[in-house]
Amino acid sequence: MATANGVEQVNSLQSICYKRSSLKLLDQRKLPIETAYVDILDTKDGWNAIRDMVVRGAPAIAIAAVLSLAIEVSKLGHYNTPNDAASFLTERLDYLVTSRPTAVNLSDAVTKLKELVQKVASTASEAQTVFEAYLEAAEAMLEEDIATNKAIGSFGASFLQKHQTDPKKISILTHCNTGSLATAGYGTALGVIRAVHEQGLLERAYCTETRPFNQGSRLTAFELVHDKIPATLIADSAAAALMKAGRVNAVIVGADRVAANGDTANKIGTYSLALLAMHHGIPFYVAAPLTSVDLSISSGQEIVIEERSERELLNARGGMGEQVAASGISVWNPAFDVTPATVISGIVTEKGVITKGGSDSFDIKSFVQRASQP
Repeated sequence: MATANGVEQVNSLQSICYKRSSLKLLDQRKLPIETAYVDILDTKDGWNAIRDMVVRGAPAIAIAAVLSLAIEVSKLGHYNTPNDAASFLTERLDYLVTSRPTAVNLSDAVTKLKELVQKVASTASEAQTVFEAYLEAAEAMLEEDIATNKAIGSFGASFLQKHQTDPKKISILTHCNTGSLATAGYGTALGVIRAVHEQGLLERAYCTETRPFNQGSRLTAFELVHDKIPATLIADSAAAALMKAGRVNAVIVGADRVAANGDTANKIGTYSLALLAMHHGIPFYVAAPLTSVDLSISSGQEIVIEERSERELLNARGGMGEQVAASGISVWNPAFDVTPATVISGIVTEKGVITKGGSDSFDIKSFVQRASQP
């Protein structure tokens, strides 16, 4: 079990193992064939682990990043002043945020931590006070993510039950991996599926293979089998046939960034599933913590989409195996696509489900304001 400052996490699968002075990340590139952990000794290790997809999933990326700096901090020697400490932390946080630009959870965590260290530095008399404040805040993020995911699961399960014609038999299709491996524990969209299953309401979970990195077949399927959840893997291209056959009651996916109007960036292929769901009259939901919401952008047109290595398409096993494509072919490999709010039925958060209220878009700003009130 991972610990945050000595406090155990309750987790079905452990992707982040942390305690003061020690951080190990489950190498998700090797799953499900091999279970191996990578030691993270500093922010450079953290940056590389995120960029190389050792760890992935927006919440997990943020937590792994800030904890990699916590490891570096725990090994530092003497620093002269509180302002020196704050400057060091700010520089390292800015470096970490460049590892995966699309996932807003990382930039959100970095912004909050930078504000914290500057505030502490303004009144502290010793550099160590600033470092200790950072460590405590980073470790709190680890624990808070699990509680957030549990709340998302609970709200999502209740909402799905209320909006199904036969709430005792719900079959859900999901895409990519949004479970314990993508978060500190439990998961977002997969957390909703877990909660539905725990309540005895799940008929079957369907997961796409999620080409080209195969997060669905390697990771989501691994989690579903691990938790003994009734599940079936499908090819990405089989989703339309599955829906036409009447075997899907709802689609639920995660999000790396949600714009103010509800447009959502998620793993490539999400947009296709949303259009297929709309055509077949199937509700399409997004499950994400409020840290994935970016109110600074009005729509998905402003979201910068990361492009991945051409090897992920040219070679087997997401780029790590033998060549399977013709030599000389050009490649376009965007990591994400943007699903417009018009085809999203609701956004499940830890504070409740955001709905449209009769319009084509979501008033997410008002929801966040209400949710932040005591």
